[in-house]
Amino acid sequence: MTAAVPICAIVPPYVLDRLAEAGHEAAVHSLALDDAHRAARLSPPPPAGGAPGLDRVVSDAGHGRRLPGRTARTEGQAAVTDAAVNHAYDGLGATFALYADAFGRRSIDDHDLRLDASVHYGRNYDNAFWNGHQMVFGDGDGEIFGDFTACIDVIGHELTHGVTQFTAGLDYQDQPGALNESVSDVFGSLVKQYALHQSAADADWLIGAGLLAPGIQGVALRSMKAPGTAYDDPRLGKDPQPAHMRDYVNTAEDNGGVHINSGIPNHAFYLLATALGGSAWERAGRIWYDALTGRTLPADAGFTAFARATVAAAEARYPDQSSIADTVTASWAQVGVSPG
Repeated sequence: MTAAVPICAIVPPYVLDRLAEAGHEAAVHSLALDDAHRAARLSPPPPAGGAPGLDRVVSDAGHGRRLPGRTARTEGQAAVTDAAVNHAYDGLGATFALYADAFGRRSIDDHDLRLDASVHYGRNYDNAFWNGHQMVFGDGDGEIFGDFTACIDVIGHELTHGVTQFTAGLDYQDQPGALNESVSDVFGSLVKQYALHQSAADADWLIGAGLLAPGIQGVALRSMKAPGTAYDDPRLGKDPQPAHMRDYVNTAEDNGGVHINSGIPNHAFYLLATALGGSAWERAGRIWYDALTGRTLPADAGFTAFARATVAAAEARYPDQSSIADTVTASWAQVGVSPG
């Protein structure tokens, strides 16, 4: 793989655009940094082939823009006094654990890639992103967003962009881009559920719960259980995500609505996981993982192609339990996508 990879950030540009239009200085600054990141797209690193096992390096950018910054904590070192460093370290470990324990994956590239992260990026930077090589976290502005290292699902979401980068390589545009974002939400949620030992029934199915600052009218950035309900705030606006194809948003913004329309496949996964019951990573997550890593999914796959891949994955993994593949089909049908 040699093509440049997109900069994938957790806060959608339409959220920051609205804040910037209202004169929110931190949003203006964050959008400028995001634009600079996208203009400097990097080539992905080659598979590491390093020593097996978890290897983390967390650096402190010192509120500057040079990456990675000063090394703050490395694998096996005790916790430090900086909470953001420790949160990032723990979140990297929790993401590694889900992929290793549930799916037998050796780091995000399956070749023991070292997990790098930088905290305290910029000043009041309202985002976190994966740049093809590492995780980068802002501290938030304290008025709209809090510390981006504090949400384990945000860390899992961003690192999963790396997994997609090394597997299906889904294009970051239109429906393939919405799938790219949705896959990250799915596995970000599973990272949190696995760490908290939650069943599908017990999980909140929120992405970024706790990220919004006190006083903001909302619970998270996105809801997989009920897309379009995560927030409704005078400053942020109303969560625009659809849960069904009849409400699909055709737009040139946000790379063709990659963050908005991800609500549709997100909801399909939620429906499947809760219908199957138990731990979502065991069957529903396994099916999504098989579809993503099965080497048959084209980079330009849309919702229908991905739905077909998940049905095929269910049939292949559970050949004697046809009801599972039927449940996958039914879950997609409930959001207006037909795998047939």
